[in-house]
Amino acid sequence: MAGRPTVDGTAQGERTLIGAWCFADHYGPADVAETGGMDVAPHPHTGLQTVSWLFSGEIEHRDSHGVHAVVRPGELNLMTGGRGISHSEVSTAGTRVLHGVQLWVALPREHRQAGRAFHHHVPRPFRYHGSELRVFLGSMAGRTSPVPTFTPLLGAEILLDPRTTTTLPVDPAFEHGLLVDQGDITLAGTLLGPSELGYLPPGPDTLALANDTDAPARAVLLGGPPFGEEIVMWWNFVGRSHEDIAEARRAWQDASDRFGSVEGYAGDRLPAPALPNAVLTPRKNFGRSLRGSP
Repeated sequence: MAGRPTVDGTAQGERTLIGAWCFADHYGPADVAETGGMDVAPHPHTGLQTVSWLFSGEIEHRDSHGVHAVVRPGELNLMTGGRGISHSEVSTAGTRVLHGVQLWVALPREHRQAGRAFHHHVPRPFRYHGSELRVFLGSMAGRTSPVPTFTPLLGAEILLDPRTTTTLPVDPAFEHGLLVDQGDITLAGTLLGPSELGYLPPGPDTLALANDTDAPARAVLLGGPPFGEEIVMWWNFVGRSHEDIAEARRAWQDASDRFGSVEGYAGDRLPAPALPNAVLTPRKNFGRSLRGSP
């Protein structure tokens, strides 16, 4: 297998791309009795799709497309907010430990004004050479998710058995990122620990993963062809210029119909922060770090 992974588990502010994947927030496991759980008031999005994937706990989702859903472990919830959508996220009363990832996908230029949409999918787990896989977006190892995306993508949860090495078939046109959740996983000879992200550029048609410990290890594999576009990201917006972002912020602050309204949330919506005293500039697709916080 050609190529060595780049590892980045610390660069909280860097937000470059892996395929169209432009943001990842790995959170928990958090004891709700101590943290109070999740309660994110209605907030807007533009130019992206959000992907919610949980390992434990439940989150109640409400959005301005009229969807009221519960996010559960092992179930994909994908929301499209091209021109504009708003939603709230609240952990359920029965949640004791909240643990998962929140992922964003940048929409390509020709689809960045796409209408509001929501897709739910429960991928069936299957065994593959010493691992258990759940393919929630795209295709791998003979399994394909039915959920549509605007660019080719791969998203999968991988649970590696103890003392196991597995080789996964992947698309050589894709770059890939492996975000480790628990345990230690060796990717192409580089050891990754919890919350670390390993990156591999396009070229290989397989990924070799090894768990050399006596406990299971878990990771999320992300992939896609290099995005090929520069994007501007600020707060909850993805655009192509400073003015794109400023216009979206104005629309949200003015309670424009662009974002609709979220019904059923007990509280006020989130106000947008002030724009920085500088022009927001695009960031290129370096394909290195995908860590960040919303």
